Amino acid sequence: MRQKESGVRLFLAVAGVGLCLALPVAANDKLEAGGQTFLDFATLDNGASFSQGDPIIAGGPNPVSSKVLAIESTKGFARVRFEQMRLTMSLPLGWQATEDWERGIAYSTDKRYRLIIWRVDFDFEGVKDAEHYAATKGGSIQARRPTVKAQARKLSDGTYLVVYENAPRAQGDSEMRVVFDLVMTQPGNSKLGVLVTLGVPASDAGRGIKLLALLKENMRIDW
Repeated sequence: MRQKESGVRLFLAVAGVGLCLALPVAANDKLEAGGQTFLDFATLDNGASFSQGDPIIAGGPNPVSSKVLAIESTKGFARVRFEQMRLTMSLPLGWQATEDWERGIAYSTDKRYRLIIWRVDFDFEGVKDAEHYAATKGGSIQARRPTVKAQARKLSDGTYLVVYENAPRAQGDSEMRVVFDLVMTQPGNSKLGVLVTLGVPASDAGRGIKLLALLKENMRIDW
């Protein structure tokens, strides 16, 4: 787990993303927003927050703000392009988004909700496929942090959801954290994928997984 594990360590240290619970998915093993929309997570600033940036959170060399393609004020989201990740995603208004050569990062203005996106080469990581990656990453984090509990689940579309709980809070956090990993495989090529990680306060775990469902539903990956 060389490249991505170092990225995970950096993000845990700098952004304070924590880990997560066994939270409900639908009976058909599909993430669902449960009636929540982006308006439930947004600050209605007409997209002003996306003109700001925070290179400390981005962490890498020469971070830049990700490109805002559209603002949907009445729906509470901005359509944002992470060019280095070749991925377009809808994010709640009131967030910020940056990227560098290795990863894309987005977060709420108060930094309680934090998102990171990586491209994954499973061969490079020393694993067979997305399932092996999810299991290996979960086991590795638990080995380093024995209080953390990790559980993986395969969703109906083949995506792996890894849920972690009991992560220590980072500087600026008022409570323990919860993290959700989504490990997605490139169609037709099981050796490549995308990892999306969302970290939220433990008390917001239920809302967090609903936001994850919205993010997944409104994401386009250029494979």
